[in-house]
Amino acid sequence: MSTIEEYDCIVIGAGVQGSFTACQLAKQSRKTLLLEQFVLPHTRGSSHGQTRIIRKAYMQDFYTHMMEECYELWAQLEREAGIKLFRQTGLLVMGPENSESYQLIKNTLQKNKVPMAILNHDNFCQHIPNVNLAVGNGAVVDLTAGVLYADRALKTVQGQFQKLGGVIRDKEKVIDIKPGPVVTVSTSAGVYRANRVVITAGPWANRLLAHTGLQLPLEVVKINVCYWKEKVPGSYDVKKRFPCFLLTEGEETKDHIYGLPSNEYPGLMKICYHMGSETDPDQRDKQTDRSDIDILKRFIARCFPGLVPEPAVVESCLYTLTPDDHFVLDCHPSYSNIVIGAGFS
Repeated sequence: MSTIEEYDCIVIGAGVQGSFTACQLAKQSRKTLLLEQFVLPHTRGSSHGQTRIIRKAYMQDFYTHMMEECYELWAQLEREAGIKLFRQTGLLVMGPENSESYQLIKNTLQKNKVPMAILNHDNFCQHIPNVNLAVGNGAVVDLTAGVLYADRALKTVQGQFQKLGGVIRDKEKVIDIKPGPVVTVSTSAGVYRANRVVITAGPWANRLLAHTGLQLPLEVVKINVCYWKEKVPGSYDVKKRFPCFLLTEGEETKDHIYGLPSNEYPGLMKICYHMGSETDPDQRDKQTDRSDIDILKRFIARCFPGLVPEPAVVESCLYTLTPDDHFVLDCHPSYSNIVIGAGFS
């Protein structure tokens, strides 16, 4: 009979949330196990891909305040690992001047004294080439924002975790969780016990929480991650300091559209619609809705004249959403030694 391995903490889900949590626990000299159902690295969840936007431009103050610590932690990881994980590009925020979401972001930046630039129709073109600012729209730039190298960051923090003595077991799907003063976690390959368990399983969170008698109001949606070809290579290049951007709302949409300068695919700019269609995380390929791509094509034809308004590459990513779009980070209501992090999209 195989022995049951014992740990101080078990973290389930090795995406960005779980991997960083595990690393912080290992820094506190906790004997920590990080479990992942897929072979690492993988593209099945929400943390894959080469780039993500990092910003202080939010509608709510508390996110802007949280980002102060986030920037420090990213810089700390870069120093510890000796690897570049962040490139400052700025974030261009556009939206109807009189709309609530645009004004909230602008006000939050001003109130918190975040370095920023306010653009108008007269000076917009000289600062932001190859973009058309819609009539009635305002524009501000969060100068502190930029691009995080997501895949590189994930690999780096997992490496740091292992250097600190942490154990990663991938291709181990959790099949049961038995709560108690000591939590027992059974996987496809073994049984483990720990004083504390952290569940950061993204789209699979509710499947794991079912073992603990809890379900959260989480919705899993599939996002089409689209890359658009530059008509003239280099027009929207990260090396030429072209910024990330966020459209709060526009002619085509009431939801955000966001984009990052060309980087992972040379000559292709990443522009996506910040909403998708509900899906089963294990059956994502059956979700073939492309209505978001039609919205993006109209937006790009109007606002980005230097891009071909037909996606050159379409990949997919899963979002996990809560009803109010704010994440859940809390202890289980019945078992205080089980911590839940979910809904980070």
